[in-house]
Amino acid sequence: MTEARTALIVDDERDIRELLVLTLGRMGLRISTAANLAEAREQLAVHRYDLCITDMRLPDGNGIELVHEIARNHPSTPVAMITAFGSMDLAVEALKAGAFDFVSKPVDLGVLRGLVRHALELGNPADTPGTAPASADNGPRLLGDSLPMQELRSTIAKVSRSQAPVYIVGESGVGKELVARTIHEQGARAKGPFVPVNCGAIPAELMESEFFGHRKGSFTGAHADKPGLFQAASGGTLFLDEVAELPLQMQVKLLRAIQEKSVRPVGAATEVPVDVRLLSATHKDLAQLVAEGRFRHDLYYRINVIELRVPPLRERRADLPQLASTILKRLAINHGRPAPQLASSALEALAGYAFPGNVRELENILERALALAEGDSITATDLRLPAASPARTNGQPAVEAVQDLDNSSAALPSYIEQLERAAIQKALDENRWNKTRAAAQLGITFRALRYKLKKLGME
Repeated sequence: MTEARTALIVDDERDIRELLVLTLGRMGLRISTAANLAEAREQLAVHRYDLCITDMRLPDGNGIELVHEIARNHPSTPVAMITAFGSMDLAVEALKAGAFDFVSKPVDLGVLRGLVRHALELGNPADTPGTAPASADNGPRLLGDSLPMQELRSTIAKVSRSQAPVYIVGESGVGKELVARTIHEQGARAKGPFVPVNCGAIPAELMESEFFGHRKGSFTGAHADKPGLFQAASGGTLFLDEVAELPLQMQVKLLRAIQEKSVRPVGAATEVPVDVRLLSATHKDLAQLVAEGRFRHDLYYRINVIELRVPPLRERRADLPQLASTILKRLAINHGRPAPQLASSALEALAGYAFPGNVRELENILERALALAEGDSITATDLRLPAASPARTNGQPAVEAVQDLDNSSAALPSYIEQLERAAIQKALDENRWNKTRAAAQLGITFRALRYKLKKLGME
């Protein structure tokens, strides 16, 4: 017979304690209660709990103190915080302190039950973090044994035990979506859906409908009810990639959805509760956009409860051989052929390249080399690396000096063409050769991009 899971409820309000005891008891949990910090500490000293739910304000202190103590002395016990209605700042403070999640008063029992289920999943031996299966596309995992990657995986393991919003920051091509997917797979929501969305790819006029859904007849073309991305991700994780691209009007509505844990579909009279964990990412400097008034400070504060930086490839060059080998094997399987070996000249060339497009660029380079290489080995020539790799200083691209510019009257036009070619190649690589998106990134029309591709012989 399986032993009942246990929970500690800490609240000085008797009615709240009784409500929580009744609700959790019906879920099969064995409950202990405490009316203040002192009683909670006494209970924790003699019992191990699968979950703790504590009020923020207690007669002899506050719940944040308890969160810190449990995180330090009982790291396997998730703590959920009860906050007053509208006290989002306190909820964020609790999450930053290490709370698993929060629920607002008056307590919504549906939200509470979902929170408890997710918390208990963390202690389920059948779902030990890190054992989640690889995604169906058999794509790459977070490979590499360099120190930056070891630190990244360690941080992911910690944030996976929380429901706090995570803001993933890193350059284009470093694998921010892969990091988000790994957080999802190692967390309590691994059995739920993982819904990624590129905020820059949704037209502004369709955003509200895409995110929150709509009711039949709410606008021209709405022929049936349609759930939004929040509803699609319910019980799982919603990953907002390129969150900096959200227009200000949508930022306001997203903020409300995060705070209230509910959304109102277009044309609906009432809100619909949603149960999602929010992860977001961008390659832009979001703090700078806040300073410029282009991104709301309050939304930035909500989504950036935990900030997670993904290192660029140039900071973990020791991982290049393993990365390149793994990517080549996967590409070769997709092409139905044996995986070629990387010659020493190819490894040396890769080690000396700056990789402005990071892992995504490495994958594109290897896919091109696989198509061009003859025999069972890829050489440096097969890689066709750009002659002048854009070096970086403090994380920012820097244009290399043109040698002997004064020695030729044709050098300047040639150099401008070289810069143009490099910029177009980079935009195409970053957008996986989606020419419409590449043109938008470059700030030119699709027709202008087609003209330049033909002119530069890049078609």
